[in-house]
Amino acid sequence: MAGKLRPFHIAVLMHMTQSGIVIFILPRNLADYFGTNGWLFLVPCIVVSTFNIYLISLVFRLGQGRSVFEIMEQSIPRLALYPFYCGLASVWLVFGCMIGKKYVLIFQMLSFPTTNPMVFKLAVDVLAFLMITKGIYSISKAATLFFWLSAWMYLLMLWFFPAFRWERMTPFILKGGHDQFKGGLEIYSAYLGYELSILLFPYMDKNKKAMAGVHAGNLYLSLLYLSLAIICFGFFSLGQLKKLLYPLLDLLAYIQFPFIERLENLLYGLFLFPVLVTVVMYWWAAQESVRRMLPKLKSSLLTFLLTGISYGISFVPKTLDEVGVWITNLGYAVTGTAFGFPILLLLLLLIQRKGGGVRA
Repeated sequence: MAGKLRPFHIAVLMHMTQSGIVIFILPRNLADYFGTNGWLFLVPCIVVSTFNIYLISLVFRLGQGRSVFEIMEQSIPRLALYPFYCGLASVWLVFGCMIGKKYVLIFQMLSFPTTNPMVFKLAVDVLAFLMITKGIYSISKAATLFFWLSAWMYLLMLWFFPAFRWERMTPFILKGGHDQFKGGLEIYSAYLGYELSILLFPYMDKNKKAMAGVHAGNLYLSLLYLSLAIICFGFFSLGQLKKLLYPLLDLLAYIQFPFIERLENLLYGLFLFPVLVTVVMYWWAAQESVRRMLPKLKSSLLTFLLTGISYGISFVPKTLDEVGVWITNLGYAVTGTAFGFPILLLLLLLIQRKGGGVRA
Protein backbone atom coordinates (compact mmCIF):
# COMPACT_ATOMS: atom_id res chain seq x y z
CA MET A 1 0.00 0.00 0.00
CA ALA A 2 1.31 3.49 -0.83
CA GLY A 3 2.07 6.02 1.91
CA LYS A 4 -0.57 8.22 3.48
CA LEU A 5 -1.81 11.42 1.87
CA ARG A 6 0.00 14.45 3.23
CA PRO A 7 -2.06 17.40 4.59
CA PHE A 8 -0.84 19.64 1.76
CA HIS A 9 -2.00 17.17 -0.88
CA ILE A 10 -5.33 16.76 0.93
CA ALA A 11 -5.78 20.55 0.97
CA VAL A 12 -5.02 20.85 -2.74
CA LEU A 13 -7.19 17.85 -3.60
CA MET A 14 -10.16 19.28 -1.69
CA HIS A 15 -9.66 22.74 -3.18
CA MET A 16 -9.54 21.37 -6.73
CA THR A 17 -12.57 19.14 -6.07
CA GLN A 18 -14.59 22.11 -4.83
CA SER A 19 -13.52 24.35 -7.74
CA GLY A 20 -16.14 23.23 -10.21
CA ILE A 21 -18.14 24.80 -12.97
CA VAL A 22 -20.32 26.83 -10.56
CA ILE A 23 -17.67 29.55 -10.29
CA PHE A 24 -18.73 30.87 -13.72
CA ILE A 25 -22.25 31.73 -12.54
CA LEU A 26 -21.57 32.39 -8.85
CA PRO A 27 -21.44 36.26 -9.07
CA ARG A 28 -24.69 36.34 -11.10
CA ASN A 29 -26.50 34.08 -8.62
CA LEU A 30 -25.33 36.24 -5.71
CA ALA A 31 -26.63 39.38 -7.45
CA ASP A 32 -29.87 37.77 -8.66
CA TYR A 33 -30.92 36.06 -5.42
CA PHE A 34 -29.47 38.47 -2.84
CA GLY A 35 -29.29 41.81 -4.66
CA THR A 36 -26.99 44.61 -3.55
CA ASN A 37 -23.77 43.43 -1.88
CA GLY A 38 -24.92 39.85 -2.40
CA TRP A 39 -21.31 38.75 -1.98
CA LEU A 40 -21.93 39.02 1.78
CA PHE A 41 -23.93 35.79 1.58
CA LEU A 42 -20.65 33.95 1.04
CA VAL A 43 -19.75 34.59 4.69
CA PRO A 44 -22.49 32.31 6.14
CA CYS A 45 -21.62 29.77 3.43
CA ILE A 46 -18.05 29.69 4.77
CA VAL A 47 -19.33 29.21 8.32
CA VAL A 48 -21.72 26.40 7.32
CA SER A 49 -19.15 24.53 5.22
CA THR A 50 -16.59 24.85 8.05
CA PHE A 51 -19.14 23.41 10.51
CA ASN A 52 -19.85 20.55 8.11
CA ILE A 53 -16.13 19.76 7.88
CA TYR A 54 -16.02 19.88 11.69
CA LEU A 55 -18.72 17.17 11.76
CA ILE A 56 -16.61 15.07 9.38
CA SER A 57 -13.54 15.59 11.57
CA LEU A 58 -15.57 14.36 14.57
CA VAL A 59 -16.34 11.16 12.63
CA PHE A 60 -12.62 10.84 11.84
CA ARG A 61 -11.65 11.27 15.49
CA LEU A 62 -14.36 9.10 17.08
CA GLY A 63 -13.96 6.42 14.42
CA GLN A 64 -10.17 6.44 14.94
CA GLY A 65 -9.60 6.88 11.19
CA ARG A 66 -11.55 3.78 10.16
CA SER A 67 -13.33 3.57 6.82
CA VAL A 68 -16.89 4.91 6.96
CA PHE A 69 -18.07 1.68 5.35
CA GLU A 70 -16.53 -0.35 8.21
CA ILE A 71 -18.22 1.92 10.76
CA MET A 72 -21.65 1.37 9.20
CA GLU A 73 -21.20 -2.36 8.65
CA GLN A 74 -20.22 -2.85 12.29
CA SER A 75 -23.77 -1.89 13.33
CA ILE A 76 -25.89 -2.57 10.24
CA PRO A 77 -25.93 -5.76 8.11
CA ARG A 78 -24.13 -5.17 4.82
CA LEU A 79 -27.09 -6.35 2.73
CA ALA A 80 -29.34 -3.79 4.41
CA LEU A 81 -26.85 -1.08 3.43
CA TYR A 82 -26.81 -1.96 -0.28
CA PRO A 83 -29.72 0.42 -1.19
CA PHE A 84 -27.89 3.20 0.65
CA TYR A 85 -24.66 2.44 -1.20
CA CYS A 86 -26.59 2.42 -4.50
CA GLY A 87 -28.12 5.80 -3.68
CA LEU A 88 -24.75 7.35 -2.82
CA ALA A 89 -23.10 5.94 -5.94
CA SER A 90 -25.94 7.12 -8.20
CA VAL A 91 -25.98 10.67 -6.87
CA TRP A 92 -22.18 11.07 -6.95
CA LEU A 93 -21.83 9.46 -10.39
CA VAL A 94 -24.51 11.55 -12.11
CA PHE A 95 -23.49 14.77 -10.32
CA GLY A 96 -19.92 14.39 -11.59
CA CYS A 97 -21.26 13.50 -15.02
CA MET A 98 -23.39 16.65 -15.28
CA ILE A 99 -20.52 18.90 -14.14
CA GLY A 100 -18.40 17.50 -16.96
CA LYS A 101 -21.26 17.87 -19.45
CA LYS A 102 -21.81 21.52 -18.55
CA TYR A 103 -18.11 22.33 -19.00
CA VAL A 104 -18.14 20.64 -22.39
CA LEU A 105 -21.29 22.48 -23.57
CA ILE A 106 -19.82 25.87 -22.65
CA PHE A 107 -16.53 24.92 -24.33
CA GLN A 108 -18.40 23.92 -27.47
CA MET A 109 -20.43 27.15 -27.42
CA LEU A 110 -17.26 29.29 -27.10
CA SER A 111 -14.84 27.54 -29.43
CA PHE A 112 -16.41 24.81 -31.59
CA PRO A 113 -20.11 25.61 -32.09
CA THR A 114 -20.52 23.18 -35.02
CA THR A 115 -18.87 20.18 -33.35
CA ASN A 116 -20.84 17.49 -31.52
CA PRO A 117 -20.26 18.15 -27.78
CA MET A 118 -20.36 14.42 -27.03
CA VAL A 119 -17.00 14.07 -28.80
CA PHE A 120 -15.45 16.41 -26.23
CA LYS A 121 -17.36 14.66 -23.45
CA LEU A 122 -15.86 11.35 -24.55
CA ALA A 123 -12.36 12.85 -24.39
CA VAL A 124 -12.99 14.20 -20.87
CA ASP A 125 -14.41 10.85 -19.74
CA VAL A 126 -11.39 8.96 -21.10
CA LEU A 127 -9.07 11.28 -19.15
CA ALA A 128 -11.18 10.77 -16.02
CA PHE A 129 -11.15 6.99 -16.52
CA LEU A 130 -7.34 6.94 -16.82
CA MET A 131 -6.96 8.98 -13.65
CA ILE A 132 -9.37 6.88 -11.57
CA THR A 133 -7.70 3.61 -12.56
CA LYS A 134 -4.42 4.92 -11.08
CA GLY A 135 -5.92 5.23 -7.60
CA ILE A 136 -6.41 8.04 -5.10
CA TYR A 137 -2.68 8.67 -4.54
CA SER A 138 -2.06 9.31 -8.23
CA ILE A 139 -5.23 11.42 -8.37
CA SER A 140 -3.90 13.61 -5.54
CA LYS A 141 -0.55 14.02 -7.33
CA ALA A 142 -2.30 14.92 -10.58
CA ALA A 143 -4.52 17.39 -8.71
CA THR A 144 -1.40 19.03 -7.25
CA LEU A 145 0.14 19.35 -10.73
CA PHE A 146 -3.11 20.78 -12.13
CA PHE A 147 -3.26 23.20 -9.21
CA TRP A 148 0.15 24.69 -10.04
CA LEU A 149 -0.77 24.87 -13.74
CA SER A 150 -3.98 26.81 -13.09
CA ALA A 151 -3.45 28.68 -9.78
CA TRP A 152 -1.71 31.63 -11.44
CA MET A 153 -4.97 32.57 -13.19
CA TYR A 154 -6.35 34.00 -9.95
CA LEU A 155 -3.60 36.62 -10.03
CA LEU A 156 -5.45 38.02 -13.06
CA MET A 157 -7.91 39.54 -10.60
CA LEU A 158 -5.30 42.28 -10.04
CA TRP A 159 -5.92 43.33 -13.67
CA PHE A 160 -9.40 44.64 -12.79
CA PHE A 161 -8.44 46.98 -9.93
CA PRO A 162 -8.17 50.10 -12.18
CA ALA A 163 -11.81 49.62 -13.31
CA PHE A 164 -13.06 48.70 -9.84
CA ARG A 165 -15.46 51.26 -8.30
CA TRP A 166 -16.42 51.15 -4.64
CA GLU A 167 -19.54 53.22 -5.37
CA ARG A 168 -21.00 50.28 -7.32
CA MET A 169 -21.16 48.34 -4.03
CA THR A 170 -23.85 50.82 -2.76
CA PRO A 171 -24.64 51.34 0.98
CA PHE A 172 -27.64 48.99 0.70
CA ILE A 173 -27.24 45.42 1.89
CA LEU A 174 -29.08 42.47 0.29
CA LYS A 175 -31.76 44.60 -1.40
CA GLY A 176 -33.44 43.60 -4.66
CA GLY A 177 -33.10 39.83 -4.41
CA HIS A 178 -35.68 37.06 -4.43
CA ASP A 179 -36.12 33.39 -3.46
CA GLN A 180 -33.23 33.58 -1.00
CA PHE A 181 -33.69 30.04 0.36
CA LYS A 182 -33.60 28.45 -3.11
CA GLY A 183 -30.77 30.74 -4.13
CA GLY A 184 -28.85 29.95 -0.96
CA LEU A 185 -28.94 26.24 -1.73
CA GLU A 186 -27.79 26.83 -5.31
CA ILE A 187 -24.95 29.09 -4.20
CA TYR A 188 -23.89 26.65 -1.48
CA SER A 189 -23.39 23.98 -4.14
CA ALA A 190 -20.27 25.97 -5.14
CA TYR A 191 -18.67 24.72 -1.92
CA LEU A 192 -19.52 21.04 -2.42
CA GLY A 193 -16.69 18.59 -2.82
CA TYR A 194 -15.22 18.74 0.71
CA GLU A 195 -17.75 16.07 1.81
CA LEU A 196 -15.79 13.47 -0.19
CA SER A 197 -13.01 13.79 2.39
CA ILE A 198 -15.10 11.40 4.47
CA LEU A 199 -13.97 8.62 2.11
CA LEU A 200 -10.29 9.54 2.49
CA PHE A 201 -9.99 8.38 6.13
CA PRO A 202 -8.12 5.12 5.32
CA TYR A 203 -5.64 7.12 3.25
CA MET A 204 -4.90 9.74 5.94
CA ASP A 205 -2.55 9.78 8.91
CA LYS A 206 -4.45 9.48 12.18
CA ASN A 207 -3.63 12.97 13.44
CA LYS A 208 -5.27 16.38 13.48
CA LYS A 209 -3.18 17.70 10.58
CA ALA A 210 -5.03 15.46 8.11
CA MET A 211 -8.40 17.16 8.66
CA ALA A 212 -6.64 20.53 8.92
CA GLY A 213 -5.80 20.00 5.25
CA VAL A 214 -9.53 19.79 4.43
CA HIS A 215 -10.18 23.02 6.35
CA ALA A 216 -7.26 24.71 4.57
CA GLY A 217 -8.55 23.72 1.14
CA ASN A 218 -12.03 25.02 1.97
CA LEU A 219 -10.66 28.27 3.41
CA TYR A 220 -8.50 28.94 0.35
CA LEU A 221 -11.47 28.35 -1.94
CA SER A 222 -13.62 30.66 0.22
CA LEU A 223 -11.07 33.47 -0.05
CA LEU A 224 -10.98 33.08 -3.84
CA TYR A 225 -14.79 33.14 -4.06
CA LEU A 226 -14.95 36.24 -1.86
CA SER A 227 -12.28 38.03 -3.90
CA LEU A 228 -13.95 37.16 -7.19
CA ALA A 229 -17.42 38.16 -5.98
CA ILE A 230 -16.23 41.50 -4.56
CA ILE A 231 -14.40 42.31 -7.81
CA CYS A 232 -17.49 41.44 -9.88
CA PHE A 233 -19.75 43.61 -7.70
CA GLY A 234 -17.28 46.50 -8.04
CA PHE A 235 -16.60 45.95 -11.73
CA PHE A 236 -20.16 45.47 -13.03
CA SER A 237 -23.30 47.28 -11.95
CA LEU A 238 -25.94 45.20 -10.18
CA GLY A 239 -28.21 45.34 -13.25
CA GLN A 240 -25.39 44.15 -15.52
CA LEU A 241 -24.44 41.36 -13.15
CA LYS A 242 -28.01 40.03 -13.09
CA LYS A 243 -28.16 39.88 -16.88
CA LEU A 244 -24.78 38.30 -17.58
CA LEU A 245 -24.94 34.58 -18.29
CA TYR A 246 -21.38 33.81 -17.20
CA PRO A 247 -19.91 36.87 -15.43
CA LEU A 248 -16.48 35.28 -15.02
CA LEU A 249 -16.15 34.85 -18.79
CA ASP A 250 -17.20 38.47 -19.36
CA LEU A 251 -14.64 39.52 -16.77
CA LEU A 252 -11.90 37.57 -18.54
CA ALA A 253 -12.98 39.09 -21.88
CA TYR A 254 -11.97 42.50 -20.47
CA ILE A 255 -8.32 41.38 -20.66
CA GLN A 256 -7.01 42.25 -24.10
CA PHE A 257 -3.60 42.06 -25.74
CA PRO A 258 -2.65 43.33 -29.21
CA PHE A 259 -1.18 39.96 -30.19
CA ILE A 260 -4.06 37.68 -29.18
CA GLU A 261 -7.84 37.77 -29.56
CA ARG A 262 -10.56 36.21 -27.39
CA LEU A 263 -8.19 35.44 -24.56
CA GLU A 264 -11.16 34.30 -22.44
CA ASN A 265 -11.55 31.20 -24.65
CA LEU A 266 -7.93 30.24 -24.00
CA LEU A 267 -8.27 30.84 -20.26
CA TYR A 268 -11.51 28.86 -20.16
CA GLY A 269 -9.58 25.85 -21.45
CA LEU A 270 -7.38 25.97 -18.34
CA PHE A 271 -10.47 25.54 -16.16
CA LEU A 272 -10.58 21.98 -17.47
CA PHE A 273 -8.06 21.07 -14.76
CA PRO A 274 -10.24 21.77 -11.68
CA VAL A 275 -13.38 20.53 -13.46
CA LEU A 276 -11.62 17.26 -14.36
CA VAL A 277 -10.51 16.74 -10.75
CA THR A 278 -14.09 17.41 -9.58
CA VAL A 279 -15.47 14.81 -12.00
CA VAL A 280 -12.77 12.30 -11.10
CA MET A 281 -13.35 12.63 -7.35
CA TYR A 282 -17.13 12.21 -7.59
CA TRP A 283 -16.69 9.16 -9.82
CA TRP A 284 -14.02 7.76 -7.53
CA ALA A 285 -16.45 8.18 -4.61
CA ALA A 286 -19.16 6.38 -6.61
CA GLN A 287 -16.72 3.59 -7.38
CA GLU A 288 -15.81 3.22 -3.69
CA SER A 289 -19.51 2.75 -2.85
CA VAL A 290 -20.14 0.21 -5.61
CA ARG A 291 -16.95 -1.69 -4.78
CA ARG A 292 -18.36 -2.31 -1.31
CA MET A 293 -21.17 -4.29 -2.95
CA LEU A 294 -19.01 -5.97 -5.61
CA PRO A 295 -15.66 -6.54 -3.87
CA LYS A 296 -14.55 -9.29 -6.26
CA LEU A 297 -15.07 -7.24 -9.42
CA LYS A 298 -11.80 -6.02 -10.93
CA SER A 299 -11.28 -2.34 -10.12
CA SER A 300 -10.45 -1.26 -13.69
CA LEU A 301 -13.52 -3.10 -15.04
CA LEU A 302 -15.74 -1.42 -12.46
CA THR A 303 -14.32 1.99 -13.40
CA PHE A 304 -14.93 1.24 -17.08
CA LEU A 305 -18.55 0.23 -16.41
CA LEU A 306 -19.29 3.30 -14.30
CA THR A 307 -17.66 5.60 -16.86
CA GLY A 308 -19.69 3.97 -19.63
CA ILE A 309 -22.95 4.35 -17.67
CA SER A 310 -22.12 7.98 -16.96
CA TYR A 311 -21.35 8.66 -20.61
CA GLY A 312 -24.69 7.11 -21.59
CA ILE A 313 -26.58 9.28 -19.08
CA SER A 314 -24.86 12.40 -20.40
CA PHE A 315 -26.77 11.98 -23.68
CA VAL A 316 -30.09 12.70 -21.91
CA PRO A 317 -29.85 16.45 -21.22
CA LYS A 318 -29.18 18.26 -24.48
CA THR A 319 -28.93 21.94 -23.58
CA LEU A 320 -27.17 24.06 -20.96
CA ASP A 321 -30.53 24.84 -19.34
CA GLU A 322 -31.38 21.15 -19.00
CA VAL A 323 -27.95 20.36 -17.56
CA GLY A 324 -28.36 23.29 -15.16
CA VAL A 325 -31.63 21.83 -13.86
CA TRP A 326 -29.95 18.44 -13.32
CA ILE A 327 -27.04 20.04 -11.45
CA THR A 328 -29.39 22.10 -9.29
CA ASN A 329 -31.53 19.10 -8.30
CA LEU A 330 -28.54 16.81 -7.76
CA GLY A 331 -26.87 19.61 -5.79
CA TYR A 332 -29.75 19.44 -3.29
CA ALA A 333 -29.17 15.69 -2.89
CA VAL A 334 -25.38 16.09 -2.53
CA THR A 335 -25.87 18.87 0.04
CA GLY A 336 -28.23 16.63 2.02
CA THR A 337 -25.67 13.83 1.85
CA ALA A 338 -22.89 16.16 2.96
CA PHE A 339 -24.71 16.86 6.22
CA GLY A 340 -26.76 13.68 6.70
CA PHE A 341 -23.95 11.17 6.16
CA PRO A 342 -21.62 12.40 8.96
CA ILE A 343 -24.58 12.83 11.33
CA LEU A 344 -25.61 9.21 10.68
CA LEU A 345 -22.04 8.03 11.29
CA LEU A 346 -21.77 10.04 14.50
CA LEU A 347 -24.96 8.42 15.81
CA LEU A 348 -23.61 4.96 14.97
CA LEU A 349 -20.26 5.74 16.62
CA LEU A 350 -21.97 6.98 19.78
CA ILE A 351 -24.06 3.78 19.91
CA GLN A 352 -20.94 1.69 19.35
CA ARG A 353 -19.01 3.55 22.08
CA LYS A 354 -21.91 3.07 24.47
CA GLY A 355 -21.86 -0.66 23.74
CA GLY A 356 -18.07 -0.76 23.94
CA GLY A 357 -17.86 -1.89 20.32
CA VAL A 358 -15.50 0.69 18.78
CA ARG A 359 -12.54 -1.04 17.16
CA ALA A 360 -9.20 0.56 16.44
